[in-house]
Amino acid sequence: MLFNSLHFVAFFIIVCSIYFSIGHKYRWLLLLLSSCYFYMVFLPIYILILGFTIVIDYYAGILIEKNTGRKRKLYLIMSLVANIGILAVFKYYNFLNDNLSVLLNSIGYNNHIPNLSILLPVGLSFHTFQAMSYTIEVYRGNQKAESNFGIYALYVMFFPQLVAGPIERPQNVIHQFYEKHNFEINRIVEGLKMVLVGFIKKLVVADRLAIYVNAVYDNPDKHSAVSIAVATMMFAFQIYCDFSAYSEIAIGTAKVLGFDLMTNFRRPYFAKNIQDFWGRWHISLSTWFRDYLYIPLGGSRVAVPRWCFNVFVVFMVSGLWHGASWTFIIWGALHGFYSIFGIIFKKLKFDVFLRKTLVTRVLSNLFIFGIVCFAWIFFRARNVHDALLICKSLLTVKGGGLFLGVPASFFYSIMAILGLLLYEYILEYHPNKFKVFNNKNVVIRYAGYSLSIIIIILFGVFNGGQFIYFQF
Repeated sequence: MLFNSLHFVAFFIIVCSIYFSIGHKYRWLLLLLSSCYFYMVFLPIYILILGFTIVIDYYAGILIEKNTGRKRKLYLIMSLVANIGILAVFKYYNFLNDNLSVLLNSIGYNNHIPNLSILLPVGLSFHTFQAMSYTIEVYRGNQKAESNFGIYALYVMFFPQLVAGPIERPQNVIHQFYEKHNFEINRIVEGLKMVLVGFIKKLVVADRLAIYVNAVYDNPDKHSAVSIAVATMMFAFQIYCDFSAYSEIAIGTAKVLGFDLMTNFRRPYFAKNIQDFWGRWHISLSTWFRDYLYIPLGGSRVAVPRWCFNVFVVFMVSGLWHGASWTFIIWGALHGFYSIFGIIFKKLKFDVFLRKTLVTRVLSNLFIFGIVCFAWIFFRARNVHDALLICKSLLTVKGGGLFLGVPASFFYSIMAILGLLLYEYILEYHPNKFKVFNNKNVVIRYAGYSLSIIIIILFGVFNGGQFIYFQF
């Protein structure tokens, strides 16, 4: 079920109405059944896969807590193998088999292993990582094993963040399912404000920018360097608004119901360096990799060469997490190199030569935005060939004429980006000024609500389809 659909609006109104009408004792069951329905709208049969991992991890958690020594580790490994195994079969099997075919063909052999004709379950990477965090935290002693199977299933399946996060830790969410949430008008209004912002980001900005981006990236050989550069910049804002919109709507809908989910984005394009960027972008995933991969590898508490190795491994795995394609792996590798250069730059103390002024701050923002945009080329391109063609076009400044598509659409895209930058700038540097949704003056506040709805109606794209990160 898509957030940007009338189906979801009706679903959410019905769920909220029933939720606040029934006793606290039965609310978890309502949320669990609602989450099952929410997920089954995409493809009903895949609820069985989700159910399989839930059963495995539920019992793994109990067994990990009851046992000591090597048995605890064995049950953890069994849980991780089950989760990663399902992810490997559905997401990486065909990718690995195709690359095996290329390797065997290069030495004169044929690969007779067939590919699987299966669809990737929606949000598989997200709820797999969330499930893995549960058994890891139980193993580490940071979370008690959940005895109520329904509550644990709800932790994995909670519909606001089931498909595309935030990827929550059990310590933050499970206890909230036991707490009674009253009908609080202020909390509901705050949640709906976040949902409204999310809809603007998705319908007015992301899906509007997608029109131009898709036209260029689907036919890169027919466009000039200028057109490709513009499309790449637009994609940077498209993917940010698309993904952060999902997070805003997820956090907002959860807040309406009384739950607090973690912040997933914090104005990433205002980052002053690449480390700062990853502290602001997809925070729930970057902290997952930090806690469960980077730190266990040794983190930064090792010699510089090993530190750089740890960073590079994390970003390579992150790239592979995003998709079973060499384009995503290259995207991850680029960010790995960016981060390593950042480490070396800091270790050599070159940063002391940069005076902290408005000019250096702006230049730092633009530089980070530029290198992030370059990496986005590989993330967005259909394949490595297209990505290299795009890079070549940008470097040689060759290509056809500048493609503007529908002039009005292009104009709206630019206006959407400028509006977004103004909004983000105010939040970043003047969070207590120019308030609209939180203004004490009721007239200004409701004028802001009304204007936002009018903007969505007039400029929103209502056939933009699913969120980009659903494919992960």
